[in-house]
Amino acid sequence: MPKPQVDRLDVLAVEEFLAQYPGLNHLRVRKRGDLVILESGPEDAPIAHARLRRETVQYWRLEMPSHSRWETTPIRGLRENVLAILVEQFGWTLEPISDYPAHISDRSY
Repeated sequence: MPKPQVDRLDVLAVEEFLAQYPGLNHLRVRKRGDLVILESGPEDAPIAHARLRRETVQYWRLEMPSHSRWETTPIRGLRENVLAILVEQFGWTLEPISDYPAHISDRSY
């Protein structure tokens, strides 16, 4: 049986969930296959923050970016529950990157 794909209603549900948190208005949501991707930054060079992979009709898995690829987490459940865990326990991963000083990644500091 093929995996269920993400549709526009899934994207709208994630956008509605994120709208409850004023500090996350820099994030945008897009879909690709069985993924809902949370990103920010310019359209031509997006900054990936997190993504939810649809595993079944109702269960989703949280995936987080590392320096070279996406890492699967053990966090799995209903979409709203996974999003709540992301925002409440891993909210620092959703912060705007531009808010950080440029010298953070500069080795001379």
